Amino acid sequence: MSGIQWQYIFNPELALDSLPYVLKGMGYTLGIALTSMVNGTLLGFFLALLQLAKWKPLRWLARLYISFMRGTPTLVILFLLYFGFPFIGIQFTAVTAAIIGFSMSSAAYSAEIIRSSLNSVNHGQWEAAYALGLKWSFIMRKVIVPQALRIAIPPMSNVLLDLIKGSSLAAMITVPEMFQNAKIVGGREFDYMTMYILVALIYWAVCSVFAAFQSRIEKKLSLYVE
Repeated sequence: MSGIQWQYIFNPELALDSLPYVLKGMGYTLGIALTSMVNGTLLGFFLALLQLAKWKPLRWLARLYISFMRGTPTLVILFLLYFGFPFIGIQFTAVTAAIIGFSMSSAAYSAEIIRSSLNSVNHGQWEAAYALGLKWSFIMRKVIVPQALRIAIPPMSNVLLDLIKGSSLAAMITVPEMFQNAKIVGGREFDYMTMYILVALIYWAVCSVFAAFQSRIEKKLSLYVE
């Protein structure tokens, strides 16, 4: 029985030659992920506040959105935005559809993280602030959010890492990000294995950098909940 023919699994020469072309998609990968993270965090914060509202219809509306987005594959959302919306007269570019789709999806997860982080702050903080006559907006901005931020950083960092990896789905709607470029080379050279391994290593390296940055932020903010 012959041994494994490694040249059919990973071709180092092809990987090195193709690396510059694959990395051309890095801007799209990081741009979509970071923009979606910012948008998703802002929308998630708003949804978290709705879940804490006293009026039940607002809470139900937020929970319905979160339930739908968490229960629907992101790829389906992307297809609806890019391929479905033109049928009702709304046309998005591939990049715009990707940003909207990932923002909407990440907002659902961010909302739950932010809500639980806000609820984790001792209720006595609210009572003490109100006893001092402080307004709700000031309490939220200066007292509650800074404490909740320390709790939210690790899970929110995981959302960012998921967005970086998940941005590869944008290739399905023709965004020329890294995975799409790797597919193009793989099809041209009839060597998908090499290109898939190469792009996997690139994603791993990028996520490792962001994970290390997360660790530094945690240490800087003395992330330790007693």
